[in-house]
Amino acid sequence: MDKDSVRLARLIRDRRRALGLTQDALADLAGCSQRFVRALESGKPGVRLDKFLDVTRVLGLAIELVPRKSAA
Repeated sequence: MDKDSVRLARLIRDRRRALGLTQDALADLAGCSQRFVRALESGKPGVRLDKFLDVTRVLGLAIELVPRKSAA
């Protein structure tokens, strides 16, 4: 698992916990399964983008893409 996946998974889990949501409650609000939330929070590769965006919307998170710093 790469560092970006680990950081993203941790961010999703920490935000869910900060909002006082269980994985089941988040899944219900986002219209996905608890299994999907568990996979997302574990950094499993290959999660569906549409479901990922539903989860981030429920968590009040914005996705911002920025260029990576080049390795010098």
